[in-house]
Amino acid sequence: MGKVHERIDDRLRAFIEAQHMFFVATAPSGSDGHVNVSPKGIGGTFAVLDERTVAYVDVTASGAETIAHLRDNGRITLMFCAFEGPPNIVRLHGRGRFVTLYDEGFADLLARFDGGVDDSRGARAVVVVDVERVSDSCGYGVPLMTYAGERDLLPPFMERKGEHGRADYRRLKNRTSIDGLPAFDMDPERPAPS
Repeated sequence: MGKVHERIDDRLRAFIEAQHMFFVATAPSGSDGHVNVSPKGIGGTFAVLDERTVAYVDVTASGAETIAHLRDNGRITLMFCAFEGPPNIVRLHGRGRFVTLYDEGFADLLARFDGGVDDSRGARAVVVVDVERVSDSCGYGVPLMTYAGERDLLPPFMERKGEHGRADYRRLKNRTSIDGLPAFDMDPERPAPS
């Protein structure tokens, strides 16, 4: 049986910060849109900001479902699974918002992470989650898997594209969700702040 916690205490914080990957789930409003689940796992791109707030660096990729869904309704769940050691699953349910590389405050938020992923390596936003519900459960059904290392592919790929190439990629692939919802909004004439 799962347990609901008042906040992200030190034990839960240590657990979630030790996981090499986590999953983000969002869905659009209504009954006909697609639910989205995305794996995240570039080292140093997740942070517990306080006992009720977490954040992660949203890296430029082929879709922008999370941003579209947050724009639509703000609902988000993050799930962390123990693939090594004692079984456990922690879920953080809450309301999400995002600060893009074009927004004021982006650089300050990005400084809270130690992963070295900035605009040159593909960071397009920071997703901040105001956590409303914290729960954990046994995780007995999660298999044991060994962490072999990072796939250092996406950040170098984005780095090679250069500033204009990354902006072109976001214009092409990140403007709308698969359901046609507005996603990553960017002004093509406005450069990212330095």
